[in-house]
Amino acid sequence: MRSRDIPVVSAVAEAGADDRIFDSLLLVGPLVIGMIVVLGRSPVTEAVAIAYIAAFVVYTLYRGVQT
Repeated sequence: MRSRDIPVVSAVAEAGADDRIFDSLLLVGPLVIGMIVVLGRSPVTEAVAIAYIAAFVVYTLYRGVQT
């Protein structure tokens, strides 16, 4: 089974910007939120959330400057 066979992933891949990294960041966002809900607020979950937001912002700015 490929990742594109999963219904949510295939929908994002088809509607996305043809950019695997951006699509991956969009799919990981809800997982980060779910992790925070399940594990609660702690230094570890805060670090994961900050890293995710930083990666998303940096990659978006990088792609904006590149094109």
